[in-house]
Amino acid sequence: MTFTAVFEQDGVWWIGYVEELPGANAQGATLDEARDNLREAVELIVAANRDLARQDATGKTVIREPLDVAI
Repeated sequence: MTFTAVFEQDGVWWIGYVEELPGANAQGATLDEARDNLREAVELIVAANRDLARQDATGKTVIREPLDVAI
């Protein structure tokens, strides 16, 4: 799966977000900085969601497996 990053210039700042992942937002003084920050934001969101899901599943019988999605 590949996400769609959208970047807008707002004054001297670049603002970025991921269309498919609500809450994935970042900014930077340059476009490259905004890209790096957005990539990090996505990684942190995915890791946090994974941790929350594992906490919720504590003590339950669950199956975890990879899921490839072609969009």
